[in-house]
Amino acid sequence: MSSGDARGLPPIWSALGADAALLERVSHTGRRDGLPARLPVMELAGASVAACSLAAAELGAVRAGRPVPRVRVDGGAVATAFLSDRLVRLDGRSWTSFAPLSRFWRAADGWVRSHANYPHHRARLLAALGLPGDADVDAVAGAIAERRAVEVEDTVYAAGGLAVAVRGPLEWAAHEQGALVARRPPLTLERVDRAPARALGEAPLPCAGLRVLDLTRVLAGPVATRTLALLGADVLRIDTPHLPESQEAHNDTGTGKRSALLDLAGRADHRVFQELLASADVVVTGYRPGALDRFGLAPESLAERRPGLVVALLSAWGGYGPWHGRRGFDSLVQAATGIAVLEGSASGEPGALPAQALDHGTGYLLAAAVLRALTEQRRAGGTRIARLALTQTAHWLVHGLAATPDGADPGGGGSPGRTAGGGGFDPGPWLVERDTPMGRLRYARSPVSYGQGPVDWSRPPGRWGADAPVWLSG
Repeated sequence: MSSGDARGLPPIWSALGADAALLERVSHTGRRDGLPARLPVMELAGASVAACSLAAAELGAVRAGRPVPRVRVDGGAVATAFLSDRLVRLDGRSWTSFAPLSRFWRAADGWVRSHANYPHHRARLLAALGLPGDADVDAVAGAIAERRAVEVEDTVYAAGGLAVAVRGPLEWAAHEQGALVARRPPLTLERVDRAPARALGEAPLPCAGLRVLDLTRVLAGPVATRTLALLGADVLRIDTPHLPESQEAHNDTGTGKRSALLDLAGRADHRVFQELLASADVVVTGYRPGALDRFGLAPESLAERRPGLVVALLSAWGGYGPWHGRRGFDSLVQAATGIAVLEGSASGEPGALPAQALDHGTGYLLAAAVLRALTEQRRAGGTRIARLALTQTAHWLVHGLAATPDGADPGGGGSPGRTAGGGGFDPGPWLVERDTPMGRLRYARSPVSYGQGPVDWSRPPGRWGADAPVWLSG
């Protein structure tokens, strides 16, 4: 392993409660310049994919009764996968992942980052600013320029929209939410009861025969569940018919999965969902903490009703502190936690990572946590709950991976981990094409790789919401 990878993987593997001796089975090869940034994004990407790959290799070996195979993490494959949402093509057409009102804005005393990709988020942003529904970029820029950044943040969130003040790392560290994040590891995985172990028979893939209920939306959660689908799980994504979703986004993250619509507030659909839950092995949620509790999906309720279940909880800001109930996306977390400042220009304009790296990295860490939970459940039983947040991944990037050997820390005033550079990276070798119900799809291969592991998904993505809410077999 390179020095960056060696620094990144062991603390993650330890947080997963895994055997440190298995780390020697991991090697890193290929290019390391595919995600140029000041912060060590390639180290984050490589470590998160390595953790996922090793956890997959371990579970597969346990089920097959063989030694854990070697894991090879290819830098080119990793970089391509972290750019998958930008590289996906349907019949040669690209996808614009950010809407015009999702951007940085200059406020009276700093900068603001907004997220308005969905129509309802756009409408709430405009309403909070006192603007009509057809307001353009110039009108929004004018409205924000007259206000303090934190005022915009508070006003937009109060209206149900999404906007955050851009903070430097020291400002975030002094914020109550930032201080709480700093006390936590990148992830937690805990056993909450003494449910008996579940028998997992021999299988060609680590997750073969396992059923995963996917209650996530863009982007980290779907990255995790498409990885579990690659590894053989029957993944069924459930969405409400009352919230829009992008087919283009599903073209990227729906590979290997099926997608159905259920209104959990309706009696009939809620009954269907309960039947699905009764035989699920894994439940992954990516909504705001507490948002699904009224449907019986609080982790404690799930553990009580389905002992031995693996529950993975993903949020933007963490399930604690004053921001625990806020919606969030990768771009907003970058802005709030100091990353946008660290990646900004000399003139003071905020910048961004070269990929939605918090989303992708957290997605692979989430999949790793599920895989390790399945391994431990098979060995010792117990309902297992994993908790991850984009802010915790951000803290790991800024204050863990970016810390230099002499202890200098970008969050404490030191220089960033590496200078943006590289160039000429060609993702072509890690892109493939196949026919789908929507047309000819180009997509990135999974970077998760180990000896005798799968190289591609068993099925392409379909139309979002078009599948029946049933398990494939049994």
